[in-house]
Amino acid sequence: MFIHWGIYAVPAGTYKGQKINRIGEWIMNRGKIPVAEYQQFAKAFNPVKYDPDAWVKMAKDAGMKYIVITAKHHDGFALFGSKASKWNMVDATPYGKDLLKPLAEACRKNGIKLGFYYSQAQDWNNPGGAVARKVASEGWANPDSAAIDAYTQAHEGHWDPAQTTKTMGQYIDDVAVPQVKELLTNYGDVAVLWWDTPTGMTDEYAEKINALLKLQPNIITNDRLKRPNYPGDYKTPEQRIPNLSELDGKDWETCMTMNETWGYKSYANNWKSTETLIRNLVDIASKGGNYLLNVGPKADGTFPQESIDLLKGMGNWMKVNGEAIYDTKASPFGLFAWGRCTKKETGNNTTLYFSVFDWPKDGKLSIPGLKNEIVSARLLAGNTTLKTQAGSDGVLINVPEKALDPIATVIKVEVKGKVENGSAKPK
Repeated sequence: MFIHWGIYAVPAGTYKGQKINRIGEWIMNRGKIPVAEYQQFAKAFNPVKYDPDAWVKMAKDAGMKYIVITAKHHDGFALFGSKASKWNMVDATPYGKDLLKPLAEACRKNGIKLGFYYSQAQDWNNPGGAVARKVASEGWANPDSAAIDAYTQAHEGHWDPAQTTKTMGQYIDDVAVPQVKELLTNYGDVAVLWWDTPTGMTDEYAEKINALLKLQPNIITNDRLKRPNYPGDYKTPEQRIPNLSELDGKDWETCMTMNETWGYKSYANNWKSTETLIRNLVDIASKGGNYLLNVGPKADGTFPQESIDLLKGMGNWMKVNGEAIYDTKASPFGLFAWGRCTKKETGNNTTLYFSVFDWPKDGKLSIPGLKNEIVSARLLAGNTTLKTQAGSDGVLINVPEKALDPIATVIKVEVKGKVENGSAKPK
């Protein structure tokens, strides 16, 4: 579970009566809201309904194994108490309490690993932070956009002089380094540090931050600290699932929204279906990746009901079919027109999980290229044994007339020997 939560949940996509285009957590940038004005939203950020135990339970019930939360996004606001900047949850809001500590405790109690997203370079509030140079073209709420455009072009994307009273080097030393140290010191075991947008980063800046990882010897990091010299442990395709031709053997994780925004927007209603999310998960697992699926909580600390319902739907499928996802490796067959495959290897044998999206109308599921001797074939749900027979170029599995699950019905096939990648070419 990815969680994008912060001050931006208060305006929820609207500034001065106007809907601001694009993703909700970028409202300060897209609307070119002055620093002092944006900071006023903190006075209304009072998440009295925040229940980290409920959040973690929803993640766990959905089948998720880890949570990554935006400890600090590009607006520079820290969800935790920080001595490096007053622009934080404890000092700037009426709630006045660290949001990460109870979440860390809830994760520990429930066996969920916790990771922190941290915007190490972009920061639109703390002076000296970088700003991505995307200006004017998307339309701003401020009527004096021409003047703002001229200013941002001359000041590396900044739109408020308050953002430029320090250098980026000072920002790295005064805010980024001490805050990352706080995150790696004050919350117990941290499984992931999820960097984002290395705008303006240098190797010198990156090394100052990277050196702090020794505080958490078991931590893993993504590939967004600073390119190309800090590749991290895994790649992070965003809002898309890579094609097989793009995969290069490195670990990867697709991050994706449930609707059209990461941070909460009151009018973002383009929700993906449960079917889409589950099939995305299966597709990603069949290619050897992880799925980091986002929730954007409201300012009061609750999840949108649509997110709750989608998580429940995924959890219902995972309770039955999770075996086909957890601890599996990529398909040795590539992609099938009717669905996807994952595999596990035990000793000298292999277990194949065929997740069928489009159920065969003739009662026979064709697995082209599978030449190994079949030990058993059964429906994962209910454990019903299925008969198999040799086909013209592989194996045919005799299946019931109707699918058990219209989203994805899983057939578990155990075979002798290894089934190596590239050993079969599906139709």
